[in-house]
Amino acid sequence: MSDLNQRIEQALDEIRPFLKSDGGDIELVGIENNTVKVQLLGACVDCSVNQMTLKQGVELTVKKHAPEIDQVVNVE
Repeated sequence: MSDLNQRIEQALDEIRPFLKSDGGDIELVGIENNTVKVQLLGACVDCSVNQMTLKQGVELTVKKHAPEIDQVVNVE
C-alpha cells in the first residue's frame, strides 16, 4: 500500500466512527488524478445531507492528511 493510500485510509478511519454512529460507513474505491473516489455505505446512501458530509467532513479530513488531494467524490 502506498503512502498516499495509507494517509487516506487514516483519514477515513478518523471520520468512520461519526458515520457509523448514524448507521453508515465509507469505503475507499480508488485514487485517480488527485481525486479520491469513495463509496458511501449503509444509512449514508439515502441520507439527505450526505453531500455536505462528503465535502465538509470527509473531504476536509482527507485533505488534512493528504494535502495533494483536490477533491473527494462518491461513486455508486
